[in-house]
Amino acid sequence: MAAKLGGDDNEGIVDINITPFVDIILVVLIIFMVTATYIVEESIKVNLPEAATGEATEDISLAISMDAAKQMYLDGEETTETQLRQRLKDELRNAKEKKVDVVCLIGADKTVSHGDVIQIIDLVKQEGVTKFAINIDPIEISEIQNRVTDPDSISTKEE
Repeated sequence: MAAKLGGDDNEGIVDINITPFVDIILVVLIIFMVTATYIVEESIKVNLPEAATGEATEDISLAISMDAAKQMYLDGEETTETQLRQRLKDELRNAKEKKVDVVCLIGADKTVSHGDVIQIIDLVKQEGVTKFAINIDPIEISEIQNRVTDPDSISTKEE
């Protein structure tokens, strides 16, 4: 029991001891920090181009991306053009049964040529997908204005 100098011995201890509470919270915090590293989703490193007017898409069915080495990925897995065409056909068939639209989110590293991105868009359209979006990294409009006034900040060469 806790000892008290002076005062009535019949009074109970009414102070809340928060030390055990703090210990429990710290243990929970450590558990959270350790498990959070396992939850993080691995992704393909793609350096996306920037735009201020980009909008978020809500219901993405298929994510198609191309890295700087011009390797295509479908939903994060390496794929070929033939495999991509087959998957698009399968998804369109499933979408017709469920009466929903197939939406493709197309992303490419900014070092990938415009023609390669157009080739992906053309492939998607050939297979019958009518809704697609281009994935970008949003930037502030002030950054665009700074780039326009400072032509040296615009990079036209591959780095």
